[in-house]
Amino acid sequence: MTRSPADSKLLESRMPEERRYALQPFFGPGRADMTQYTPHARRLRMRVVETGPGMAVLTLPYHDELIGDPVRRVVFGGVITTLIDQASGLAVACAMEELAAVATIDLRVDYLRAAEPGCDLFARSECYKLTRNVAFVRATAWERSPDDPFAGCLGTFMVGANQGGAPFGRLIADEAAKS
Repeated sequence: MTRSPADSKLLESRMPEERRYALQPFFGPGRADMTQYTPHARRLRMRVVETGPGMAVLTLPYHDELIGDPVRRVVFGGVITTLIDQASGLAVACAMEELAAVATIDLRVDYLRAAEPGCDLFARSECYKLTRNVAFVRATAWERSPDDPFAGCLGTFMVGANQGGAPFGRLIADEAAKS
């Protein structure tokens, strides 16, 4: 079956445009400077491992300051929540076409087991739904394999939370200043 030029034009008008993301130039392997815009992430030594459309993977190197149980040397649960929250906020930013500040509305973390002492921690978050005002994420955290997580999470984030702007907006501005 051959299409007339009018049919082809109609089909083209119905095809969605390729979606563009505000942080798209930074997708791929993480960069060392991606956590410098969030002071607590920098203080805890978090690093971005990878980003992509609506997803982020972060790591938190194990160090003594993170220990919550000195006898078992297990990481404090609040640190794990912070890692997941940071990965989730970045995943939301990676889902946006235009950056806006985000704030955590709700973060439900299910601790499945204790993280193994002495191991670096990882969190992967996916923004599976982004509306004008709210973003929805799911995440997992692990130390040895993503197939054996020690925590799972569902969360919601407010989009456009404040007028102060998004921390990653400074990353984009700094990149533009370099060129």
